[in-house]
Amino acid sequence: MKTMKVGIIGCGKISGIYMENCHRFEVLELVAVADLDRKRAEEQAAAYNVPNVYTVEEMFADPEIELIINLTIPAVHAEVCIRALESGKHVYVEKPLAVTREEGQAVLETAKRQGLLVGCAPETFFGSGIQTALQLVEDGIIGKPVAATAFMMSRGHEFWHPDPEFYYASGGGPMFDMGPYYLTALVQLLGPIKSIAGMTGKAMNERTITSEKKRGQTIPVDIPTHVTGLLQFEQGAIGTLITSFDVFGGSALPPIEIYGTHGTLQVPDPNTFGGPVRYRLIGDHEWTEAPLLPGYQENTRGIGVADMAYAVQSGRAHRASGELAYHVLEAMWAFHDSSDEQTFYTMKSTCQRPAALPVNLPLYTLDK
Repeated sequence: MKTMKVGIIGCGKISGIYMENCHRFEVLELVAVADLDRKRAEEQAAAYNVPNVYTVEEMFADPEIELIINLTIPAVHAEVCIRALESGKHVYVEKPLAVTREEGQAVLETAKRQGLLVGCAPETFFGSGIQTALQLVEDGIIGKPVAATAFMMSRGHEFWHPDPEFYYASGGGPMFDMGPYYLTALVQLLGPIKSIAGMTGKAMNERTITSEKKRGQTIPVDIPTHVTGLLQFEQGAIGTLITSFDVFGGSALPPIEIYGTHGTLQVPDPNTFGGPVRYRLIGDHEWTEAPLLPGYQENTRGIGVADMAYAVQSGRAHRASGELAYHVLEAMWAFHDSSDEQTFYTMKSTCQRPAALPVNLPLYTLDK
């Protein structure tokens, strides 16, 4: 496998971990970064030993760059992805794939027309935690999966984030912020989604920022901040998902549980790569903690990029695919549409359940 030259567009907070991990995967060579704020790009390039600082146009024009990592704000995810694809480059984008379903479809159609690949975060399901849970499900430890619950219970971001306004504007909210982690993990474990019934609400119409730099400023709440509903998976299991910014006193609910005919499986936080993974079978009086598969337990964002780079060269399917990301994007909108229209939403898209990660390879190779 040859090394693929990679460029990153967007040098905000999350870019650091991508830059760090690009240097770890032998299939990736990070050669350039770009940002509308050139000073920020220069600082990141210096911090992570990236040789070139480009404008966005220079990034698109460089014929040696084969793959672009798009870490811009969600509002321009689709625009930047399409421009990268039209420049002849594969593209991997931070979640979500796009803000709207129409934009997401445009990205996938452009990639197909150009004969290029699109990948999309989150890639946390590559981690040892969810991969261990996947193996237990596939080995039939808990029997046939019949149901699942997933909870993301939070008080919101205005008390810690320096610029929390986006989370309460159109395209924000708990579902679009954290839903990709939970829905992607559920699809990995249970397969694609068939239909959704949702209900939405919000605790208040205005929030006050208590984090520094904007302390005391108020934010209008333009989106639902409590989104809940039911999912029916194509293979028959039924799930319950709650994502909320309206839980002010904390919660003790588990991130994800899968219920089968032989027992229950506890799945770790899907916004992490590690464990723990526990199961309790019929007749058990205690939970058993499963040993994690060898692999990725630390923050390994960028692993989806490496997996896609191998896929480009080998012709195999990549795991964090654009089709998976679009299926999740449609599902997030489905909760809101179902609530607004007071009806069940039948999914129009489907996707391949991502293949399990090989466990017998050296770290940072992923060449199968």
